[in-house]
Amino acid sequence: QVQLVESGGGLVQAGGSLRLSCAASGRTSSSYNMAWFRQAPGKEREFVAALRSVGRTYYADSVNGRFRISRDNANNTVYLQMNSLKPEDTAVYYCAATGAPVNSIVVRTTQTYNSWGQGTQVTVSS
Repeated sequence: QVQLVESGGGLVQAGGSLRLSCAASGRTSSSYNMAWFRQAPGKEREFVAALRSVGRTYYADSVNGRFRISRDNANNTVYLQMNSLKPEDTAVYYCAATGAPVNSIVVRTTQTYNSWGQGTQVTVSS
């Protein structure tokens, strides 16, 4: 398993930007399929974005065109660049990883991932 630590959350006004970081340790993140999920109060954890080890990316419809997931293999870090933030983006954001093979369907489900970070709060004010 890989250990994950998120950072970069905070309070931002609507229309602003944030960049979340997920530092991986234990094993190199380049061989892992990585993802970001988020959970708002009273709601289930939902898929945000994923980056497969082969380089393909996936996004939830609600963030497509505004968020971008990327990876820095040299630093074992995965990023989530969030632009044009909206109040409905407010949530705790979690980084997740799996070394198992994934496809375009299971890459979006929480059950796919066996390593999770502790989460970082993102609050977008209107």
